Amino acid sequence: MVYFTEFFKIDEEILDNYGAFDISLINDLPLFIDPFLLFGSKKKEYLKLHKNILSYLTFLKSKSLIGTATEAEIKSWYKFSEVKQNWLGYSITGNGGSGLGDKFGKAMSSNMYIVYDDLNNETVTTSSHIEKVGLFQLGVGKDNISDFSCNLIKSYLLEYTETFAKAYLDKSQVKEFNVPKVYFDYKFQRWMSKSFSLPFYKNDFIILSPKDLLTKDDNWINSHDLCGNFLSICNGIPNDQLRSEIHTYFRSQLPAPVIVGKGKKKKEKIPSNKDFNIAVNETIQMFPSILNYYIKTKEENKEGAKNISLEKVQEVEEMFKVNVMKLISQLIEKTQFYDIKPETSFIEALKRVNFLKDVIENNDGYKLFYFKGTPIKREADLQVIYRLTWFSSPLDVNREVNNGRGPVDYSVSNGAKDKTLVEFKLASNSKLKMNLENQVKVYEKASGTKKSIKVILYFDNIELSKLNGILKELDLEKDESIILIDAGNNKPSASNVK
Repeated sequence: MVYFTEFFKIDEEILDNYGAFDISLINDLPLFIDPFLLFGSKKKEYLKLHKNILSYLTFLKSKSLIGTATEAEIKSWYKFSEVKQNWLGYSITGNGGSGLGDKFGKAMSSNMYIVYDDLNNETVTTSSHIEKVGLFQLGVGKDNISDFSCNLIKSYLLEYTETFAKAYLDKSQVKEFNVPKVYFDYKFQRWMSKSFSLPFYKNDFIILSPKDLLTKDDNWINSHDLCGNFLSICNGIPNDQLRSEIHTYFRSQLPAPVIVGKGKKKKEKIPSNKDFNIAVNETIQMFPSILNYYIKTKEENKEGAKNISLEKVQEVEEMFKVNVMKLISQLIEKTQFYDIKPETSFIEALKRVNFLKDVIENNDGYKLFYFKGTPIKREADLQVIYRLTWFSSPLDVNREVNNGRGPVDYSVSNGAKDKTLVEFKLASNSKLKMNLENQVKVYEKASGTKKSIKVILYFDNIELSKLNGILKELDLEKDESIILIDAGNNKPSASNVK
């Protein structure tokens, strides 16, 4: 069993009609709540949630204008645990995350009056947005915004889940939980707890999330999009003088083109993408009103936000549910993936990787890595897929802890003294050679093991040729711990092979 509907024996159609996403109770899936979808919705309850978020931002801004928030106030008003019970986010294994700590709280509290200078007095945009803080270089990323947003609407998500549980689950599947930091009491200026009847798994409650609030990769309002469309955003500013001043300042922040090389090799070196992004950030610091014009363009395309959200949710459902279940079915029917009796961790992990390789290459398992015919090339996705297939192993399969030299993907353990590291890479990874040459050896030393397996996924002959060149250069062509998997879609379907 991998998904909520399987654990609770609920018809998938019931959950789908309710509008909730069918989460995995084995591993977080890479979706998160995008607060813009509250603003862009026509549902009254979502618009109310957006308004509630703005009310809380208004409270925080009023406190920041008074002076620097104390450590106790930052802890009370800004610090939240990750809402791990929704089983969504960026965790490669399990559903744990770091949440919002001191760094986030201090960055937010000291910059509220700058970031939200026009809060409730907007002249360019229709509304303020919590995502705006992520457009400043304050160390506040999309995961911080997601965690903050999720905590600010946690009361709604709990009520949403409780309503479903009371309507469709057996009483034995539900428990009463007193949940901390559910709603904010403005009179006492602190977050309050509240009790809910919720479904549970391993003694912790579960939160269901509406599909129409979820997205993948980036918020609708995000810094990558801002940088990519910076010039067109500035060109759309109606104030001629402001537009001219912005362009002049932006050009002054870019390094001048220089001539490099000699003779026939002489060429003009133009500013790099890094130079461009630095100039964008410097210009925004000088003219923060640019952000309002950017946000205005996003507000004017609410339907675009909803359409992309829908497609991203469908992508995750296709890849991590439909395709993973097909893969698991094939592993059950055509291999001994789930029947291996524990030997050493290395032997079992290697056998399972080879079973996985066979299903991907020879039994249509490659389709797992495609959405609408396009390959999905993300190592993080591959790692999550691998973890989902280990749902019934007697061995301990976990994300390896960071030993100060970076985390390896997984450790497979059969007791305290028998551990094997499993590393997943894409052949297209620009740092693949360096990883094969040095990185895993460093991990092995730091983790106290001499055993590791490197799994490399490639999608075409060009990638395979490059990969073989690297292996030959490093004299690793015959290394049995390096497993190459062909995920190309140019092979005949197994159902058509006689």
